[in-house]
Amino acid sequence: MKRESSDEVIVVGSGVAGLTTAVVLAESGRRVRVWAREPAERTTSAVAGALWWPYRIEPEPLVGAWALDSLGVYEELAGRPEETGVRLVEGVHRGTRLDELGAWAGRVPGLRAVSEGLAARLPLIDMPVHLAWLRERFAEAGGRVEEREVTDLASVPAGVVVNCTGLGARSLVPDPAVRPVRGQLVVVENPGITTWFTSVDHSCDASTYFFPQPGGLLLGGTAEEDAWSPEPDPATAAAIVARCAAVRPEIAGARVLAHRVGLRPARDSVRLERQTLPDGRLLVHNYGHGGAGITVAWGCAREAAELAGAAPGV
Repeated sequence: MKRESSDEVIVVGSGVAGLTTAVVLAESGRRVRVWAREPAERTTSAVAGALWWPYRIEPEPLVGAWALDSLGVYEELAGRPEETGVRLVEGVHRGTRLDELGAWAGRVPGLRAVSEGLAARLPLIDMPVHLAWLRERFAEAGGRVEEREVTDLASVPAGVVVNCTGLGARSLVPDPAVRPVRGQLVVVENPGITTWFTSVDHSCDASTYFFPQPGGLLLGGTAEEDAWSPEPDPATAAAIVARCAAVRPEIAGARVLAHRVGLRPARDSVRLERQTLPDGRLLVHNYGHGGAGITVAWGCAREAAELAGAAPGV
């Protein structure tokens, strides 16, 4: 490999964490490249349901701050939904109570108790559009995305390396604390549903949710820990449709458009920290976001950028 450039940053990973971190770094004035094994549209981020909400992510005190920071960005981006993929949509978290949540919940505009649970108007993100927008914004800031396979973080030729590899960190770091939580979705023709809905039982691996996206109604879902299969399971898909149809009967007859599977990169705690490589260069880790990578993307990206030496507040 060529000799590293001390003033360059290479971000490894092109999911929402990697691209958002790269945008923040590039807009702070750093020279940045993204190295990725596969394009953004083939990452776990691309198949996410993508409702802003801290889901299956720890530690809560830090997550709340990162999530609120990101919420502010998404609220601004929602003014240009066709460009950014971000819309503000009403919905209900069935069975969720304010007293079950952290202090962050009191700072979410419009979050309120209703008979079913908690209602709010939250960012819902069309991920293929949003990832394309992030990549374009990164390019406009002078960044480049390159398709590269990384097998050793210490061999990446840059003065600062940022590890946003998600589940890949399990073998790359290596960090056995990172494990998959498998999520399966069914995309159907939207029969006229305009609000989102979630009902999550953390004691089992099945949940019920639906999100109206421009390309169809996304139905979910599952949270199968340590499950690695990327292939949709027909029985699981049928159960997902049945659970959603029990909430909104019109879903039962909706035509199925697609099946999706994503492996959430879960960890007992997000790893967002810096370390020094053996040759003195800087390695910043930003991974382990579980089911809330989109929710905390901007807050984590800004902190990662500060750890990488960018000016605070960019």
